[in-house]
Amino acid sequence: MTKKKQRQPIHGVFSQAKVSMIGAGTTARKTETVTYFYAQEREDGVLEVQALGDQVVFGPVTELSLDEFLENYLPEPQKSLERAQGEEQRQGKLHKALARGDKFYQQGKTYSAEFEYGKALVLDEDSVRANFGIGLCYIARGEQDKAREVLGRLVRLEAAFQDEHKHLFNEFGIALRKAGMHAEALAYYARALELSPDDENLHYNMARAFYDLGDAQTALQRLTHCLSLNPEHAEARRFMDFLKRAKPAGG
Repeated sequence: MTKKKQRQPIHGVFSQAKVSMIGAGTTARKTETVTYFYAQEREDGVLEVQALGDQVVFGPVTELSLDEFLENYLPEPQKSLERAQGEEQRQGKLHKALARGDKFYQQGKTYSAEFEYGKALVLDEDSVRANFGIGLCYIARGEQDKAREVLGRLVRLEAAFQDEHKHLFNEFGIALRKAGMHAEALAYYARALELSPDDENLHYNMARAFYDLGDAQTALQRLTHCLSLNPEHAEARRFMDFLKRAKPAGG
């Protein structure tokens, strides 16, 4: 008995044709309008369908069962290939802009870096690296209002707090605190805690921010939580010893 081959999930460009009548009487004629969509099948078998125009998806996402989808949409292999090729080119441009932005930022050329990160955001407004990069440029130049706008975008991006972006996340939080944006740093860390409540480093970083605000008591509480999660956290242990010896900040 041969094993049934597992079907690959559906994804790609599909079309939907709609026929309508134009005119009346002897001048009436049929016209067909073809609209293109991008469809992707989830693990639960539901198809997510979204309108596609000039290689860019837009508008609301429609959820359909497999039967509903197959009944109403036709595959467009050539369009799927064109979109895949376009996406590959877009990713290449995005990577180059990010690399140039990172290079300029490391050289202290924040305006040039901002320009490159801006080009990356045109290609992908949700690019985590581009958002972090442009935010770091604003912080470095003391443009706190602009930095707050970027912070507002970042806290809405769950991807910003994933492990692959950990170094960027940490650098941004430290930059906020060192720039004196303690309230912003705490809001930032609080959002991160919603997604990673057992990350001891978040509690440690919040302790630093609370201490900078003059709230040594809350800083101690955060350090206690940090050490309960990781008793070997050396920085937290040293900071706690310092707080226990020192007069409370602002006291």
